[in-house]
Amino acid sequence: MTENTPPKRPAGFLPMGIFFIFGATMAGYAAVTLLWPGTRLDALWALNRQAHAALVPVGKIAGPLFLVLSAALAAAAVGWLRRRYWGWLLGFIIIAINAAGDLANLLRGEALKGAVGVIIAGLLLMYMMRPTVRDYFTRR
Repeated sequence: MTENTPPKRPAGFLPMGIFFIFGATMAGYAAVTLLWPGTRLDALWALNRQAHAALVPVGKIAGPLFLVLSAALAAAAVGWLRRRYWGWLLGFIIIAINAAGDLANLLRGEALKGAVGVIIAGLLLMYMMRPTVRDYFTRR
């Protein structure tokens, strides 16, 4: 490979970018439905009634936090898809924080939820740490 030849895109690169976009969309959805409850948009919460019931009482606090998460995930998606090192780093940090939360759930006794989350986040972090993935991002 010559100096002007771009590196080969690693397998999984595009799905990871789509994953960040999906996360930003879902966090934005959660923010909107918590800040303005009782609309038709609440229907999607039927997929996770337990989380909705826990979040509604603190919606005015949780809503803005979900907005911040949505913005962070959107920024990670942009940086990731543009192959910027800061996008890789931001995505890595977000997933690592999520893994820590899943580990806390596991230690609190939510065995299935915590274990599944830790495994998925761990696999994503392992993928991101692969040299072919990490080196695909430009440092400026």
